[in-house]
Amino acid sequence: MSDIKFREMTPDDAEDVAAVEAASFSAEFSLGWSRDAFYREATNDLSLYIVAVDDSKSSEKIVGYAGVWLIADEAQIMNVAVAPSHRGKKISNGLMQELIARSKQKGATRMTLEVRPSNAPALALYASFGFKEYGRRPHYYQDNGEDAIIMWNMKL
Repeated sequence: MSDIKFREMTPDDAEDVAAVEAASFSAEFSLGWSRDAFYREATNDLSLYIVAVDDSKSSEKIVGYAGVWLIADEAQIMNVAVAPSHRGKKISNGLMQELIARSKQKGATRMTLEVRPSNAPALALYASFGFKEYGRRPHYYQDNGEDAIIMWNMKL
C-alpha cells in the first residue's frame, strides 16, 4: 500500500469517484451514486469524503473512497468502496482509519452505518474497527429487499 495516499475528496474528483462506485456497486446491485451526487457531497459542509489515490504511475488514479455525513457528534458512514482491481490490498482499512481520524477531528464521538448481511468482507472490516450490531432495518435495500444491519461504534 506504499503507493496509496489518502486525502479529502474535492469536487474535481467526482467523476473518478463515480467510476469507482460504478465498478463496485452498480452492476451487482443496480444502484450507484452519480457524478453529480459525489460533486454535491464534495461541496456539502456536512459531509467528509476521503479518497485513496494510487500514485505509482505517472498520474494519480483514485482507487477507493469513503464518506460520512457529520451531524452534531455523530458520523454516518454513507459509502466505502475500493475499485475491484485494487481489492485485497488493505486500502479499505486505510480509508476507514483516515475517515475515523478526520471525523474525530471534526467533533464526532461515535459512528454508525448500515450494511448488507450478505457483505461478509464489509462486516469483518467494520467489526475490526469496533463496530457492533445494534439492530436491523427490514427490507432496507431496494434492489433485492435485503435487510440492513445497523452497526455503531459508540466510542471513537
